[in-house]
Amino acid sequence: DVVIPRGSKKTDWEVELGIVIGKKASYVSEDEALDHVAGYCLANDVSEREFQLERGGNWMKGKSAPTFGPLGPWLVTQDEVGDVQNLSMWLDVNGARMQTGSTKTMIFGVKKIVSYISQFMTLEAGDVIVTGTPPGVGAGKKPPVFLKAGDTMSLGIDKLGEQACRV
Repeated sequence: DVVIPRGSKKTDWEVELGIVIGKKASYVSEDEALDHVAGYCLANDVSEREFQLERGGNWMKGKSAPTFGPLGPWLVTQDEVGDVQNLSMWLDVNGARMQTGSTKTMIFGVKKIVSYISQFMTLEAGDVIVTGTPPGVGAGKKPPVFLKAGDTMSLGIDKLGEQACRV
């Protein structure tokens, strides 16, 4: 379950690809990047927009509440996934489709992301990088729509499985 934090007014959803690091990565090139990836997982990068945008916060402030960021249902290895840059993804709230996208439209691919981050910090086995979300988050709706107690989020990415989270 995802628990809305005390004082939250704008808790939002984000279906994302999770990159799971398999071995230490520091200053790796794009050509070496996938050698450091154990596999991939489904991620719901739940975000509290008011904490991020209206309370003098930053992106991390709105993503760090307990129960935010559920992963899984499992880790899928690279050989099982095939072309990670061509996976469909979706997210529903209470049965209504909110997000539909694909990893092929990511601004930066997996190799670039892992290489770039490794230039600034050492990635360790077990670290998870979430890669951004397709259009359709609640904050972007007209009018905006946010999660409330009793809602259910269902989401999935081809080959990575599906998850359901009750709010």
